Amino acid sequence: MNNRLFSKKMKLADIIAANHNIILLLPRFGIPLGFGEKSVGEVCDAAGVSADFMLLICNVYTFDDYLPDIEVLKNTDMSPLIHYLLESHKYYTDERLPHIEAHLHHIADRVGGRYGQILKQFYGDFRNEITEHFQIEEQLDFPKLISLQQGQADHRKLPQHHDKSHSTLVDKMNDLTQIVYKYLPGNVLPEETMELVFDILQLAADIQKHALIEDKILTPYIAWMERSMK
Repeated sequence: MNNRLFSKKMKLADIIAANHNIILLLPRFGIPLGFGEKSVGEVCDAAGVSADFMLLICNVYTFDDYLPDIEVLKNTDMSPLIHYLLESHKYYTDERLPHIEAHLHHIADRVGGRYGQILKQFYGDFRNEITEHFQIEEQLDFPKLISLQQGQADHRKLPQHHDKSHSTLVDKMNDLTQIVYKYLPGNVLPEETMELVFDILQLAADIQKHALIEDKILTPYIAWMERSMK
């Protein structure tokens, strides 16, 4: 498996060609476009970004069977983790969710009646749930890791329902997609419906990877930090 993972010597453009979704991650690292033929290491050095950490994220996003063990996490500069997760939350709440909501409301208004109201209500409930989920992480998980990284013990207990909560969020996005393309009345342009479904599916896939990073990287890393301080 390791011989298939991305490396610092690879051109960033080649990595994006291998997985075009990585281009959505670049703003979370503060990396602009226009990097030409530069390698990942060169681009990260110029941007002041940890190349090892960026590659860790890119590998998780690209290879479904890749999950770093604790030894990899121990040997990776994990100091950018909280910043990356916060930027991801910001991307979802400030960009993708409002974009999908505006598009969905436009379609719901065209449909009108009970179906339009159901569509708006279902999405509104999902948006509120995912926003609350992010707030809990930012108020509990993230401060705990920051304290540990600063060498300070933090005895707050983290919620134990993260895996289930993340799964529920993705399930609700899939339910929304099903509602749109199975039951949407025929008076809506197909192009509008397809664009909305594509946006929802893309966000669901992104959130699945984001959840994987929190469940399988953030949580084990916090546990290891706590053990190392005892």
